[in-house]
Amino acid sequence: MSDSYEINLLDPELMADLRGGFRQLRDGAPVRRGVAMDGTPVWYALGAPEVRAVLGDARFVTRIPPEPGADDPLRRNIASVGIPDEMAVYVTGWLINYNGAEHARMRKLLSRAFTNRRIALMRPRIEEISRALVDDVEAAGPGPVDLLETFAYPLPVTVICELVGIPQADRGDWREWGDALVAMSPERTPWALKNMVDHVKEMVKQRRAAPAEDLITSLLQVKEDDQGRLTDDELVTLVVNIVFAGHETTAHLVANAVSALLAHPGQLDLLRREPRRWPTAIHELMRLWTPFPISPLRYATETVELGGVTIEEGEAVTPILSSANTDPREFPDPELFDVTRREGERSDGHLGFGYGIHRCIGAPLAQIEVETALPALFQRFPALALAQEPEWIPHPLMIRQAQLLVSPGSPAGTGGRRGD
Repeated sequence: MSDSYEINLLDPELMADLRGGFRQLRDGAPVRRGVAMDGTPVWYALGAPEVRAVLGDARFVTRIPPEPGADDPLRRNIASVGIPDEMAVYVTGWLINYNGAEHARMRKLLSRAFTNRRIALMRPRIEEISRALVDDVEAAGPGPVDLLETFAYPLPVTVICELVGIPQADRGDWREWGDALVAMSPERTPWALKNMVDHVKEMVKQRRAAPAEDLITSLLQVKEDDQGRLTDDELVTLVVNIVFAGHETTAHLVANAVSALLAHPGQLDLLRREPRRWPTAIHELMRLWTPFPISPLRYATETVELGGVTIEEGEAVTPILSSANTDPREFPDPELFDVTRREGERSDGHLGFGYGIHRCIGAPLAQIEVETALPALFQRFPALALAQEPEWIPHPLMIRQAQLLVSPGSPAGTGGRRGD
């Protein structure tokens, strides 16, 4: 890609290797011109200081409400995947699309229901779920097993659905709807969103009649405490946002992490010998193999100098998390996978979960899920190996695999025999 290359997320060459392509572009310039997926002009922030500046500067917002009758880029993008106007509110109302005081209000309300204490108390249950899924992997062997379907997806789907209060019988539907929403297809995406919304509305109706120990009930209590400012549409939208984001990102982080560790046996051996290193290792995996390498558009509310270029008021900037996470200005030997990289550091250091006011609210839950699931998997299967090279799906916004076929090998402690 030459210095004059104009970034286009729909370029097949770039989609085929988002990590490598954006790294090469960053090395040429930390801020570059390009186009958004709808063809409109946009800047791309590629370097770590520049991405951190965009995500942490209040002069950049995720949405500028349009004047009546004016074009709304967010609405235009929603319409491009077939979502009708009457359903658009359930996307425009996602937390990422709020700014300023309204964002602070919504995030505070959600934080009251999505507390660190609630998440910490889930650790024993997450450990139980992980062990059960490892049992499923063992039962599916000894031939090749698709870890994406058997392990990586069921873990976060089960965890987030239990947290929210979605019955077990309906969780397979959410797995299917989430996949369809990610597809950004006019044939599948509107169908998936409508099903999600209808299901949450029904759940809210049920919880109003019979409260339970779950997040939907907590949000209903928050709605009462908010003196009616939290509308029914906002509540439904928050739940859809939480369930979708709470399983799709984590599923592909788990799958990407397994592929990475199997490709770096020295690092995996270190973790097996010294399991105390897993929490640090998860951050290194998130730094290098974050499944969502691109943060949503930000708009400049005034003229800003960024990375040697001038961003005019109203212009859009796309922050690229993956290229920022391998910027040598912040990460020595940035392409080296080193599970001890952040040992002794208090912060995670990377931008995989975002930065600033929009940093992922579910990051603590994802951290617990992954640092619980991966040790359980690799301890049970000492000889776990790839059955075929990972198959990466070309996608303009995600780094994910179509499937992850592995050979589990004999479980630990069986002496080469499979258990009963």
